[in-house]
Amino acid sequence: MKTRIDIKIGFACNNHCDFCAQGDKRRVQERRSLQDVTRDLEGAAAAGVQGVVFTGGEPSLHPDLVRAVAAAKGLGFTSIQIQSNGRMFAYAGFCAALREAGANEFSPSLHGSRPEIHDGLTHAPGAWKQVVAGIQNLKRQGLFVLTNSVVTKQNFQDMPDLARLLVRLGVDQFQLAFVHIVGTAAKNAQDIVPRKSEAVPYMLEGMSIGRAAGVRCYTEAVPYCLLPQYEDCAAESMIP
Repeated sequence: MKTRIDIKIGFACNNHCDFCAQGDKRRVQERRSLQDVTRDLEGAAAAGVQGVVFTGGEPSLHPDLVRAVAAAKGLGFTSIQIQSNGRMFAYAGFCAALREAGANEFSPSLHGSRPEIHDGLTHAPGAWKQVVAGIQNLKRQGLFVLTNSVVTKQNFQDMPDLARLLVRLGVDQFQLAFVHIVGTAAKNAQDIVPRKSEAVPYMLEGMSIGRAAGVRCYTEAVPYCLLPQYEDCAAESMIP
């Protein structure tokens, strides 16, 4: 497995998700400068790291994201991923600029098969339409798309329908991540965290739909003992 570095380039975000793991960081931490990001990239490249994930917060809001991607490509990184809420990918020109700079993996987040589910969890009216349009833009440009969906009380029963939508959109990979009870999610735990015994069967049905369509699919934060015959879908087998 190739090594990679995750770089949080800033915590600003245009969503206000009930499950945000970063909590209030957007209010207290400034975005990082291109110089600082480049320094991290140089150190990682010198150590033999081959991949980078630009994340946040919302990295697409950083004014120097394209230049940071270009810096990574110039340093020889072979895997350059943008982990995003996906809304800016609705602009085809933005996708093209990132592609031309060297980004070759895009990880938008989609948390429901319908606008009312996704927009309700993110408190961003219109976000669902933007993310779906963004995935379509990325696939039209021949780019690798891996999505992430956070599983909560509000959407766990929707996982099969969401999986069907992701298959129709042609994503290359999807991940269903049981909500991490940190940050804003910890404050909202009583309202948004389901019992795993209730949620996981719906997640597994989503996995089954993805498998049948030949799409790589994974769970996150689900114990192996709850994944009979789906142990190979545990993302923990590949990530720290």
